Amino acid sequence: MTGGLTIGQAAAYAGVTVKTVRHYHRLGLVDEPRRDSSGYRRYGSDALLRLVQVRTLATAGVPLAEVGELLDADADEFTAAIVDVERRLNDRIADLVARRDTLHRLADGDRALLPDRACAVLDRMRDLGFDAAYVAGQREGLVLALALIPGGFDGFLGQLELRLGDAGYVELTKRGWEAEGWDEHDPRIEELAIATADHYLENPSLMGDPEVMHAWIEASAKYALINTHGEAQAPVSTRLTALTEARLRAAGVPVPRE
Repeated sequence: MTGGLTIGQAAAYAGVTVKTVRHYHRLGLVDEPRRDSSGYRRYGSDALLRLVQVRTLATAGVPLAEVGELLDADADEFTAAIVDVERRLNDRIADLVARRDTLHRLADGDRALLPDRACAVLDRMRDLGFDAAYVAGQREGLVLALALIPGGFDGFLGQLELRLGDAGYVELTKRGWEAEGWDEHDPRIEELAIATADHYLENPSLMGDPEVMHAWIEASAKYALINTHGEAQAPVSTRLTALTEARLRAAGVPVPRE
């Protein structure tokens, strides 16, 4: 084209903005043409071709830092570089798909942070009529347990599954949650702790696999974080747990110490 194109025209023809053209100039991807006698920079067909090539590669996902080297490469180098860019794009796609799946799981609440087996335990609690606030607290405890002691998590879930199948445990646990409405010095709290501990002692299988318990003892500091989570919201439950565990220790049961 006689006289060449203005930067605005070149940008429009290449499918980019004037700002983008100037950015390409700053990066050295497209040579900046000299000014004509009128003081304007005019873009010829070579410059326009280069603009289109840069824009095409950038749109395809090639980082701008690699575009210049790619355009100046020979055929074999160009092919190898494109394969590498495609690999990185596939990795990004896989990452984005995983993020999308996480968003979908977030819509399901519990399933964003916990495996299906743990979610089934929470569903079981709801089916058994546990208070919604209690189940929410258990969910948070499970999230912490999975993060802090992943190696013992499956065993812990097995323990919970076993306990939820025991009517006595379910009844005592519900009474323990109802105790949140009691005064923290109410003597019934200690009575309930005794009843709970005695139920464990009468049904030792409810205390779970000794190896799982040993893993929790080895990680007692982490156990304390999980065991006292929500103390401010449920102080009576926290005290009840402490009294129950103290009675179990007194009976010779190896319970982790906070």
